[in-house]
Amino acid sequence: MASEIVVEKNVMVQMRDGVLLATDIYRPADAGPLPAIVQRMPYDKEGVALRNFAFEVMRAVQAGYVCVVQDTRGRYLSEGEFNPFFDEGRDGFDTVAWVAQQPWCDGNVGMAGGSYFGATQWRAASESPEALKAMVPFVTAADYHEGWTYQGGAFELGFNLHWTLIFLATGELAREIAKGNADPGEFGALIAAINDNDALFERLPLTDLPLLKRLAPYYLDWLDHPSYDDYWKAIAPKESHSKITIPTLNIGGWYDLFLGGTIANFVALKDKGAQLLIGPWAHGATTGWFNDRSYGFLANYAALDPTAIHVRWFDRYLKGIDNGVDAAAPVRLFVMGIDQWRDEQDWPLPDTHFTPFYLRAGGALSTELPGGEDSSSYDYDPADPVPTCGGPTFLPGLFIAANAGPRDQRAIDGRADVLTFQTEPLTKDTEVTGPIELVLYASSSARDTDFTGKLVDVHPDGRAEHLTDGILRARYRNSMSAPEMLTPGEVYELHIDLWATANVFRAGHRIRLDISSSNFPRFDRNTNTGNTVATDTADALVVATNRVYHDAGHPSHVILPLIERQL
Repeated sequence: MASEIVVEKNVMVQMRDGVLLATDIYRPADAGPLPAIVQRMPYDKEGVALRNFAFEVMRAVQAGYVCVVQDTRGRYLSEGEFNPFFDEGRDGFDTVAWVAQQPWCDGNVGMAGGSYFGATQWRAASESPEALKAMVPFVTAADYHEGWTYQGGAFELGFNLHWTLIFLATGELAREIAKGNADPGEFGALIAAINDNDALFERLPLTDLPLLKRLAPYYLDWLDHPSYDDYWKAIAPKESHSKITIPTLNIGGWYDLFLGGTIANFVALKDKGAQLLIGPWAHGATTGWFNDRSYGFLANYAALDPTAIHVRWFDRYLKGIDNGVDAAAPVRLFVMGIDQWRDEQDWPLPDTHFTPFYLRAGGALSTELPGGEDSSSYDYDPADPVPTCGGPTFLPGLFIAANAGPRDQRAIDGRADVLTFQTEPLTKDTEVTGPIELVLYASSSARDTDFTGKLVDVHPDGRAEHLTDGILRARYRNSMSAPEMLTPGEVYELHIDLWATANVFRAGHRIRLDISSSNFPRFDRNTNTGNTVATDTADALVVATNRVYHDAGHPSHVILPLIERQL
């Protein structure tokens, strides 16, 4: 263990275009060349990277690593202009190459960190730097269109506006003030906007954000690219999976807003040594304790000692220590309901029974096919959307999980624009672990609308615990790249990705499915006009009558991954 640590601050590392990036180096004072672990972030290297919920720099140094922490381009003390994701591939490659050439590095480099730190890892890996030997991406995505900025074609308003205001715009304004390019008084306007975040969620059109137009113009770029076009393809990690051969430890949460991408990254690379770890966590809330539910002390990410997990991974792949990491079960999951950790050999689990549960008349959910049954309908009014209640949210109050995770859905029960289907009380414990898909046969009076699905665990006392959900903007029913409007009244087969869960529905509980057309402000409201949603004004809103069919010719159903084992 290192008794003395050398810290080099603000070493300016030159990128290929001449831009200099501010970089801090932490290394043992009395050791020869060592492997290095790189973290790159837009959140100010002066504090956030040293000790956070994922990885502790000083402990890693004491374990025999050099830790390199860098402000990304255009952030804090680094030069250049910040444009999220676009420069991280080249800059990550150049940084890894520079680190590998330093006298204190033995040529083996790893990368670590969560969220946007994870994005810098995947973007660097897509450039295949020779010295990069392993990564630990934590709660991060596989695509910056689907599962970061949009989901199912709907804009992730709650996350993107909150993140941009609090974490990106503030840093940009501080930097501009330090350079003498902005009036310190502007901070007042920005803080007022942050304090009134909820009002900004309501504002239409979505593009009416002059403060962000100056401080974070890329936010408007995101709104200007609602489809998966070349803008997004150029930066999507999933487009470069074939180039990545290094082992990756992918860590995520059942209520994390990047869960879908975490799983997708593992599945694409599991034949290249990837591993997967998922706990009952939300983004920025990894204790396993939520307002409406606690999963116990062992569910706390800190209880797993995340730094030790990182060090073991890097000991194996940067130092070559045969510590059994590569022989471990490739998947480790926390199974809710029984609140236990479990090792598995693959994802989806090899013994999964994908079982359709059909929507039936009278609000029933059953494994029996429907017969001649009437359809169900509701009016979706974008002026009165269904409020977000739990799930993988990133809204004001996230650090106390105020609106994240397994919220009790009784808070929004009884709305006329929510269809509810549920089983009879279960006669035995029933495990649902794996990916979940909702297949709806539906029509709308509008040229475009949204459909949402939510899987819920209903307890005998009536508590309705949110498990997972999804959304589909109907114009993207066939392709995220080529939108197609609906013909009003025509019935379409829609496939909605509800991502995944791991939950045991206990005997006496019910499996419930809620269907609607909004989840606001987590997602923007579909205006139902067929126009570009981001530019529609409040006076353009259209009420849509949406109909869900559940008869023999239109058997709407949710496909649940049942695990039939002795519990």
